[in-house]
Amino acid sequence: MDMKPLGRTGIMVSDLCLGTMTFGTQTSETDAHTQMDMALNAGINFVDAAEMYPVNPISKETVGRTEEILGNWNSANPSRREDYVLATKHSGAGFAHARDGAPISAQTIPEAIEGSLRRLRTECIDLYQFHWPNRGSYMFRQNWNYAPSGHNTNEVLDNMQECLGVLQAQVDKGNIRAFGLSNESAWGTAQWLQIAEQMGAPRVASVQNEYSLLCRHFDTDMAELSVHEDVGLLAFSPLGAGFLTGKYQDGAVPEGSRMSLVAEMGGRKGPRVFQAVAAYLEIAERHGLDPVHMALAWCRTRPFMMSAIFGATSVAQLEHILAGKDLRLSAEVVAEIGQAHRAHPMPF
Repeated sequence: MDMKPLGRTGIMVSDLCLGTMTFGTQTSETDAHTQMDMALNAGINFVDAAEMYPVNPISKETVGRTEEILGNWNSANPSRREDYVLATKHSGAGFAHARDGAPISAQTIPEAIEGSLRRLRTECIDLYQFHWPNRGSYMFRQNWNYAPSGHNTNEVLDNMQECLGVLQAQVDKGNIRAFGLSNESAWGTAQWLQIAEQMGAPRVASVQNEYSLLCRHFDTDMAELSVHEDVGLLAFSPLGAGFLTGKYQDGAVPEGSRMSLVAEMGGRKGPRVFQAVAAYLEIAERHGLDPVHMALAWCRTRPFMMSAIFGATSVAQLEHILAGKDLRLSAEVVAEIGQAHRAHPMPF
């Protein structure tokens, strides 16, 4: 397991991260706790959550349940809390199940952090992330119609400044150690960096955006910013929401899978996706590789990659993923993947 710097914080994280968004819906608490044990024993020291989790489905009744499950594990294993870096997220504008959909602000941040600390049963959150920008985002297929308009630039920048001031206070109190973004753009990330430098406030350490063989929005402006500013990518959905496993090919919808619960897969489902997946499956088969292992190993070749966040709804799925944790791809395989990407660009 390779270790990567979490921005300029001095914190080191494994380049695979255990995602927990199904803990409490598709994944039982017993299995979730087993996954924590397995992941840490395999050398993974990075765990990602969010106050809005679990998903599949999202509901008012389950918001915060994932953090509670992790908190129960922390309580039962107090000596292991220092063994891993814990990340969680502040939900933002429009999410009705937290603070009635209020945007992220100087007023909401302390309340949200205290709630997460209480549920997680920990004294400090290592990486505290803003789940999405107040102004909206290109992420989650919103790139088809999102436009950077309708927002007052000065108000956006003033909000960033206020939020950073409150985050510094939370660092001073010992509630959080580092600050990260999620579903963010190059412009937004650059503004957070600039304002933090001017204020001497917490510097953006990471950005958590979707990234996989099927979704490569990060490869242009964000990639350049990431490398030059030491803001590594935490890639969510590195298995393309499960498409890259091959389990949805030929019309298959396995019982209990995400597609069985979310039919259109958040706008990802379409004929081009299955064609692209077929190309990657063919590469894996030709080289005797497991497609799951290949997809994760490819993510880890990217120069801006800090850590790829994978999810496992079952202990068996986690065992499968961990079996390939040391895979390194040959130059030949990487080149063939590049050719497949040119033939099937951006199917999401």
